Amino acid sequence: MKKILIGVLTTVSLGMVGCSSSSEENKAQKETHHTQNLKGVELKVGDQKGNMRAQLEASKLLDGIDYKISWYEFPAAAPVAEALNVNAIDIGYLGDAPFIFANANGGHTRAIAVNRYDPYAVALLVPKNSPIKTIQDLKGKTVTANKGSIGQLVTLRALERAGLNAEDIQFKFLPPSDGKLAVVNGSVDVWAVWDPYTAYAEVIDGFRIVENGRGLYSGFTFLAATEKALQDQQKRIAIQDFIYRLEESQEWVNQNYESFGKDLARITGIPEEPSTLAFKRKNAKWTAITDDVISTSQETADFYQKHQLLNKKVDVSGLFDREFKTKKTGN
Repeated sequence: MKKILIGVLTTVSLGMVGCSSSSEENKAQKETHHTQNLKGVELKVGDQKGNMRAQLEASKLLDGIDYKISWYEFPAAAPVAEALNVNAIDIGYLGDAPFIFANANGGHTRAIAVNRYDPYAVALLVPKNSPIKTIQDLKGKTVTANKGSIGQLVTLRALERAGLNAEDIQFKFLPPSDGKLAVVNGSVDVWAVWDPYTAYAEVIDGFRIVENGRGLYSGFTFLAATEKALQDQQKRIAIQDFIYRLEESQEWVNQNYESFGKDLARITGIPEEPSTLAFKRKNAKWTAITDDVISTSQETADFYQKHQLLNKKVDVSGLFDREFKTKKTGN
């Protein structure tokens, strides 16, 4: 457990907050959020920097919960997956590629909702004075990424689209902060990463995007849950309520990204300009798990097997729990 929680930056417990006195607002809230009799429930939530917690707090959509939320923040998806696998958290936020990679290597979690977003910022970055201008220039170079991450996935697909092979580059597997440092000190050439790291590197450090994720990555990030949490009926009710609130908070952010940038800077320590950029271009929405999510995830699993990141074919159909709903998609 100690190893898992090294990457944890903060733990916050959120208790009951008074609801609006307006009977009309109370009625609307009851129709959307079903949290009755959950005062003894604790939901342990694994987040990545500047994501779920930031937008839920800024939008004030955690007001009115009567269950406890304990937040655990991680720098990337891999430690989120590891924490889920040992039941250190109940639910966690991670990309589809690392979710599949983790489950194919002994994980036991289920994806229960999906955040769909513009994958532009899942990108290959270089310092502004780098001689690398195009994907073809990567031949013989070193790329840093988390193993099994969306950064590695985009790199491999970019190489394939450019007519290059995985053997034409060398991967150095490092977490995001160490990867950036390795590029800055010149020990690797390219950093494969995602927002808010991409936005920070562009705005603050002057990095350039050599290739973005459009056409290379699905733009799917999952909310995943442990089997243990899903077997607890009271916890399932709390998780469903959490998803409704998460969906609403994303809609709020999309409409208020400029003011949210200020809140995000305060919550995460990321400066306001890159914070605002990251959410402005994301244009995300939460939906329930649908057929296209599963078929796209199968394509990702097959791609990983093709590149020998998975040592056997994985049928992803059993990795999803489709009983959870969002307001917009319903099912």
